[in-house]
Amino acid sequence: MAKAFKFELQDVLDFRNFEQEQAQNELAKALAVETQINNQLQNIAAQFVSVRKQIDSFSDFEDIAAGNRRKVLLESQKEELLKQLAEAKLVSEEKRAVLAEAMKKTTALEKLKEKQLEDWKAESDKEENDFIDDLSNSGKHFRQ
Repeated sequence: MAKAFKFELQDVLDFRNFEQEQAQNELAKALAVETQINNQLQNIAAQFVSVRKQIDSFSDFEDIAAGNRRKVLLESQKEELLKQLAEAKLVSEEKRAVLAEAMKKTTALEKLKEKQLEDWKAESDKEENDFIDDLSNSGKHFRQ
């Protein structure tokens, strides 16, 4: 009978799957950084609103000046975070491109494996049918 199917490039496929998994992990880390920065931006926005309300309620010049200094600080923190977010988005896009390439390589090998498996099955079926035909034909020779 036919021998078991063995994909000659299985080690390469396993390595490509490992690379793909690594790329997915790297993308997840990059997206987590983006999320963290966005959360910090939301926090700063909430603080900014709070400071603005406090300033509106102040009547003392010193309190108003301190509130305005706090707004300036928050604005500068926001600007820094926006720069970091832009950089983080670039990193995420790079990681996304690496993942897409890894997926493409893995998919190509998986398709090759599927094709070879289909060919192997067809060959196995043919060998089995030929064997059955041979048995059937040899049985006819004995009956005659």
